[in-house]
Amino acid sequence: MTKRFLVTGADGFIGSHVVEGLLAMGHSVRAMALYDPRGRHGWLDDIDACAGDIETVSGDIRDRETVFRAVENCDAVLHLAALVGIPYSYVAPESYLDTNIQGTLNVLQAVRSHGTAQLVCTSTSEVYGTAQFVPITEDHPLNAQSPYAATKIAADQLALSYHRSFGTPVAIARPFNTYGPRQSARAVIPTIINQIASGARSIKLGALTPTRDFSFVKDTARGLIAAATNPRAIGEVINLGSAFEISIQDTATLIAQVMGVTIKILRDEKRIRPNASEVERLFAANAKAKALLDWEPKFGGHEGLARGIETTAAWFAEPDRVNSRAAQEYAI
Repeated sequence: MTKRFLVTGADGFIGSHVVEGLLAMGHSVRAMALYDPRGRHGWLDDIDACAGDIETVSGDIRDRETVFRAVENCDAVLHLAALVGIPYSYVAPESYLDTNIQGTLNVLQAVRSHGTAQLVCTSTSEVYGTAQFVPITEDHPLNAQSPYAATKIAADQLALSYHRSFGTPVAIARPFNTYGPRQSARAVIPTIINQIASGARSIKLGALTPTRDFSFVKDTARGLIAAATNPRAIGEVINLGSAFEISIQDTATLIAQVMGVTIKILRDEKRIRPNASEVERLFAANAKAKALLDWEPKFGGHEGLARGIETTAAWFAEPDRVNSRAAQEYAI
């Protein structure tokens, strides 16, 4: 059945893929993008808006009235708007509180007021911190190792409190390390690809030993949509991960293999997190997503990661996207 969805953060990396997924399924989408006086809408400008029923609205998740208007007459809400850069959260933590916590409160209040049928709040694997056991299930202790992670824990708990206190139909979807076309160039996979594509063979990276559970963006988008369209998700926290871990060093080696080059890895101190802030291991359990949502990654395991990297590298390596200067400079 066709529904009308609000997607906050629709102009972002994952949000734009969610919008594409919903349109492909025949749904109607109200896409909320951060206001830009130049009239731009982030990655929404790169998708085929003629492919379906899409209404783009500009605003700021921190503005209560804007959010209330955006939620009105929507059947479900996929809330992705957030500040996500971990290093920048060391520099400007208050902005993360305003966006990630106050913004989520605005969405919760609007959904409760309008009687919206379903809400998915997008979390992050960073809320777990370094794995205390693996694979990481949804019952794993929460341990904020950065201001960013702390605000996401707060937002998750606020959302769950609304479900318990007011019956607000909330689900928490917890993606692990999502990568793919349109990701910020500061993220680890794009920064490796961008350096190689710009001609570098000595690649600057931070810590090499931490492991990550990388999930291709199309898999993450499918999981978020499944959580927004399945009533069994309401009141639940659900991991979206590939159930496969790989070190940053091995990830760099795999990217080089996919791109057909040999690289040398250089340690860049500017890219190192504070010792107690580095998440050393992430490795998802995804059995709950399979059981509740009938979801599983199409890009799982080493083979799936290689396929996802091939697609991602091809996108980033297009001539108009290669930025030699940005490849060498570290942006938080």
